[in-house]
Amino acid sequence: MGKVAIAITGLKERTWVEVLADKVFGFQDISIDNLELVFDEYYKNEVEAKAFMVLPEPIQRKRILNVLERIEFSNNGGSKTNHGITKLIIIILIQAPRFQAISKAQIRKAWVSLRDHPRNVPLLDPPGRRHGGAANLSSLSRRDFLDIYHLLRFNLISAVVCSALLVVLSSVYFLTRPRPVYLLNFSCYKPELNRKCPRSMFMERSALIGSFTPENLDFQRKILERSGLGEETYLPEAVTNVPPNPSMASARKEAEVVMFGACDELFAKTGVRAKDIGILVVNCSLFNPTPSLSAMIVNHYKLRGNIVSYNLGGMGCSAGLISIDLAKNLLQVYPNSYALVVSMENITLNWYFGNDRSKLVSNCLFRMGGAAILLSNKRSDRWRSKYQLVHTVRTHKGSDDKCFSCVTQEEDEKGKIGVSLSKDLMGVAGDALKTNITTLGPLVLPMSEQLLFFATLVGRKVLKMKIKPYIPDFKLAFEHFCIHAGGRAVLDELEKNLQLSEWHMEPSRMTLYRFGNTSSSSLWYELAYTEAKGRMKRGDRVWQIAFGSGFKCNSAVWKALRTVNPSKEKSPWMEEINRFPVSVPRFSAI
Repeated sequence: MGKVAIAITGLKERTWVEVLADKVFGFQDISIDNLELVFDEYYKNEVEAKAFMVLPEPIQRKRILNVLERIEFSNNGGSKTNHGITKLIIIILIQAPRFQAISKAQIRKAWVSLRDHPRNVPLLDPPGRRHGGAANLSSLSRRDFLDIYHLLRFNLISAVVCSALLVVLSSVYFLTRPRPVYLLNFSCYKPELNRKCPRSMFMERSALIGSFTPENLDFQRKILERSGLGEETYLPEAVTNVPPNPSMASARKEAEVVMFGACDELFAKTGVRAKDIGILVVNCSLFNPTPSLSAMIVNHYKLRGNIVSYNLGGMGCSAGLISIDLAKNLLQVYPNSYALVVSMENITLNWYFGNDRSKLVSNCLFRMGGAAILLSNKRSDRWRSKYQLVHTVRTHKGSDDKCFSCVTQEEDEKGKIGVSLSKDLMGVAGDALKTNITTLGPLVLPMSEQLLFFATLVGRKVLKMKIKPYIPDFKLAFEHFCIHAGGRAVLDELEKNLQLSEWHMEPSRMTLYRFGNTSSSSLWYELAYTEAKGRMKRGDRVWQIAFGSGFKCNSAVWKALRTVNPSKEKSPWMEEINRFPVSVPRFSAI
């Protein structure tokens, strides 16, 4: 296009004619006066030249050959279709040296014809075509398309290879791109009223059992008074009976009530038939019977024979997000599938009846509960889904001995089994959280926060500056936070480390107060609270954070696909949401 620009705009030091004669063609015998005469009389429309330049080079080459042939025909006695030549011919000839297939002899012959018979050369354009068309592909005429057709006809192999390559690349893209994972809906189990266990009742039954020393009864009282739990949490029947009667049968009964209760409500919400479920993932850390919990669901709902089912055990309170991550990966493999995820913990066979204080803390915090979540990778389900899964990030600190042993199920000195919580738990959880957000941060944080974090890191590690580590503002990345309600101390620590407000912590604190620590399902009670409050708007981002034995810290990021109308929702909060939030004092006497 450089040569064309010279011809159109001219040069300050040399005329366009001199450039043509001297540098472009090198034909010293062409009369400058003749060229200027042609330019002055016929070279008036720049738009046509630009339109020619956007044509594919093969078509330009064909046009040039046609022009050369017509010039020769006209000067050999052909019909005189027009008395002039448009500037398009000049532009074509300016471009001609770029095409090796056109000899200089042809160009010379054309110029000689122009010089000797300037008025006998026919126009290249068809009669009636108006000059001034736009200089883009929209200026292509019927003749241009015929030229393309003939070009492809004589290059059939190239056309076939290019088309086949395009089909293959398109197929690879559509087959390998990640499938979206949608959350159609979820449900949280709300136990019956007769399963409520106020704190006073808890202390009364603990004293009647006769297994705990007065000192340890007082220790449990102090834990409860500072735990953040309210008066309406739930415990299974086998634990609250006097005397307690934990057994395999009663544990199975608890599991069935929780799992089937959550699944029944979920199927009713979504309208999905149990037979349509293709993937099933169940997690329960401390109760793993044979047949498994997943098999119990398959049997109860008569799920299809080729269902892909998993039963996760021993993975602690973070197992719920591990199940979500597993289901996400399976949905990448199995197209057009529904995945049912069930998260729960079983209290019946895991109540501690000894006097090891590190194991008594679990008795004070863990309560009955469970959740069922329905995921889909069908693009047709997007319109009716609540959320889309954006990221899952898993962190495992099990290679460190201190992290590995901070939450352990073991026997005490008298052979009674319980879950021991180490004094290092908070420090281990904080370290795992830092590792997790280091991976998650670049995926979700705005660039300004990432730059500040990187600058601080360089200052501390490279320049050895004595400055505090920069904590990114995750409130810029998320509108809602669902932090595992493991206990008041855990929530206080995360509120401080992440610099969150009381409003952001409200779902977690209210869940702990109303339902206690329901283990892996607590995140879904928190999300249900956010929905019940009418806070979930389309486009909002949710960060779920969970901690578990091993030691693990896992995150899931969701994006709301629609605004959730609380009046149309069914959740364990709906009948009582108007009385929340409540003030939870740091100490509440029993």
